[in-house]
Amino acid sequence: MLSFFLKDLRFSLILGVFFGLTFVSFIIYFGEFQGFTAIWLWFLRLGHVVSGIVWLGLLYYFNFVQIPSMREIPEDQKPAINNYIAPLALWWFRWSAVSTILLGLLLAQQQGYLLEAFLLSNSHWAIGLGMYIGIIMFLNVWLIIWPNQKIVLGLIKSDNKAKQYASQQALLFSKINTVLSIPMLVSMTVHQNLFA
Repeated sequence: MLSFFLKDLRFSLILGVFFGLTFVSFIIYFGEFQGFTAIWLWFLRLGHVVSGIVWLGLLYYFNFVQIPSMREIPEDQKPAINNYIAPLALWWFRWSAVSTILLGLLLAQQQGYLLEAFLLSNSHWAIGLGMYIGIIMFLNVWLIIWPNQKIVLGLIKSDNKAKQYASQQALLFSKINTVLSIPMLVSMTVHQNLFA
């Protein structure tokens, strides 16, 4: 029975959601129920974290796996990456960036610290820095990496010189986002600690 669900990704995700909701139900039943606002905030946070995992996971996949491997892949096999894997991975990469930012901003607004974070107030400067870095990374994805990747993948017709330049720009800003991801994660997580 379990193998049936694990053969298809959609069913695997449904099974994961089922177990997750079961876990939440146990927490609500056996714990102290603090109202639907607390559950709403928890779902926002969960969505923000899952979106962020997908976004940064794909960022690290591109930088640590796909890009270094492209040098080793024979030329006749590269179209499989460029025509099938990269476009799908870039779709998830772009839209997980959108959902991470939107859910994070919504969560900050719902918890009442959005303005304080943007103004880098004494109480919210750490998470505010993380928000600014995340927004810079998001803008890099949509304004620089994706437009250049469209040229590299041939979605926009270009000559080889333009493709080479676009590839260099996409790689450069992907590396910049990799560098920025560490201080962004530190800023986001340090806010939860007493010493920030």
